[in-house]
Amino acid sequence: MQDPVEIGPYPRKPPVTIVDWAMLVLAIVSVIYLAWITFWHVSDDIHRTIVYVDYGVCAIFAIEFCWRWRREGWGWRFPVRNWYEVLGMIPVTNPAFRGFRLLRIVVVLARLGRAADRAVGDRVTAAVVNKFVNTIVDVIKRPITVAMLDEVADVLQHGRYTTNIANALEENRAELDAMILERIRKDPQAGRLKFVPFHDDIVRIATDTTFRIVFQVLEDPRTDELVSDLVRENLDQIKESVREKDIVRRPGATR
Repeated sequence: MQDPVEIGPYPRKPPVTIVDWAMLVLAIVSVIYLAWITFWHVSDDIHRTIVYVDYGVCAIFAIEFCWRWRREGWGWRFPVRNWYEVLGMIPVTNPAFRGFRLLRIVVVLARLGRAADRAVGDRVTAAVVNKFVNTIVDVIKRPITVAMLDEVADVLQHGRYTTNIANALEENRAELDAMILERIRKDPQAGRLKFVPFHDDIVRIATDTTFRIVFQVLEDPRTDELVSDLVRENLDQIKESVREKDIVRRPGATR
């Protein structure tokens, strides 16, 4: 009887078992269909099919990952060391992630790293990333910041902030009335009004009038437009500052 063949540590270079080849093929196929639905328009039927396929691929990735994790003794360092594989198991084809295009791109890169590890050798992706991590971060952080600011700007410019302010004032109107009356009574100058007949009624009428005018101003569409312009101008200034820093820090740039 032949002695059992000892299986070397994962992964072997190059892939030599069916599992190695299967994982490599799955990683490459998943990268292809993720890139397809991310950068090209596909019909709803095709997208639905890809969603189900990706569920299966992610499940296979998770099972194979847990199998290797068990061989390592379930140590917490294993998932930390293979963090990009954990990212690669996120089913970003799910409609819940449709608005997170950046996350989908990250998962595509993570699965590319998984395929590279299988094809070239153990942890080649982590070695490359660790060697060039500062350069990678410096290259991508500002474009990502600008892209996120664009998304935030689009959301903020369509917000109804004046309505939110009006609702908050209305909810706390009784407390504000009492606070204003208390402040007037304690004020050295305005406190003299307490000797005027119907002092409390006058103060309450003035307060009600002020609130009514404030609510009318907040309900005016021009106020919404003003707030939207303020938000847009500030965000544009922030994005321009980020772009200027990016240009200044490029090699050969002069200030």
